[in-house]
Amino acid sequence: MQRRALVTGVTGQDGSYLAELLLSKGYEVHGLRRRSSTFGTQRIEHLIFGEKPQLHLHYGDLSDGNGLVRLIREIRPQEVYNLAAQSHVRVSFDQPAYTADVTAVGTLRLLEAIRDVQDDTGEQIRFYQASSSEMYGKVVETPQKETTPFYPRSPYGVAKLYGHWITVNYRESYGLHASCGILFNHESPRRGETFVTRKITRAATRIKLGLQEKLYLGNLDAQRDWGFAGDYVEGMWRMLQQDKPDDYVIATNELYSVREFCEKTFSRLDLDYQDFVEVDPRYYRPAEVDLLLGDSTKARKRLGWKPQTSFDQLVDMMVESDLELASQEKALANRDTARVRRAA
Repeated sequence: MQRRALVTGVTGQDGSYLAELLLSKGYEVHGLRRRSSTFGTQRIEHLIFGEKPQLHLHYGDLSDGNGLVRLIREIRPQEVYNLAAQSHVRVSFDQPAYTADVTAVGTLRLLEAIRDVQDDTGEQIRFYQASSSEMYGKVVETPQKETTPFYPRSPYGVAKLYGHWITVNYRESYGLHASCGILFNHESPRRGETFVTRKITRAATRIKLGLQEKLYLGNLDAQRDWGFAGDYVEGMWRMLQQDKPDDYVIATNELYSVREFCEKTFSRLDLDYQDFVEVDPRYYRPAEVDLLLGDSTKARKRLGWKPQTSFDQLVDMMVESDLELASQEKALANRDTARVRRAA
């Protein structure tokens, strides 16, 4: 029997990779997307357009509990992956109430919808909650593992912590097969351009082609455990294939600073980052998280999961993709310039 999965946040970086993974495993995949004036489906267009669309999209929002119940009753998925969130840490300081409503209470609404439908049908629905390394915040031990106490330092981290603990609570209170993946930073060419790694690779390639002069960043000394998003969604899926639900850290167990990410990115383009990168205090967070380093021993032993992509390979992948994007941008700009000259 073909399994059905519902993925919230399907139009995001992780959602697009997870949808691809599930489809490759023969799932019928449904995705939740918010209504907006633009499509916002660039990452998944190859899955929804064509003669035989593979991904079924549904309008919905984590702020609408009744709508979630109706959707789950209609789809009747065996697995639900909750990847939807207001996921930008810096933005969460500017929009703390919205972040809390979607990222925290939205998880509760989804759990309630699952519990409601599961109680009615008697069919088990396995649930994955996307927890975050930002929950560790001001870390109390290094590396951080599943038993490390949490100390979030942003409205986003606090909201994710609520989502994490309410998932654990529903697992223990109602017997839901609900697991949390505490994912450390994971990047890809599909990462949003406002996130620091993509901001770096996008700017460096534009600088290389003369489309940009400087890159302004905040704390260059912040250290992170960076992996490839395509590897991490495999860990999500493996969690829901276990007989018993549990919580797992997904990480590379390696540490690099923002400065090192800049250095490696610019060196790939035969540039010295120090000539182009400037620190702008506006990009500092009100409360900084200096270091996040994961210990994924539990996931490696119990899930058989491990990262397949090295840090250097990740940087190469992102630089290559953004260099192609910058080349297209430059070609378009040159074409427009030539057109203006001819018109003159």
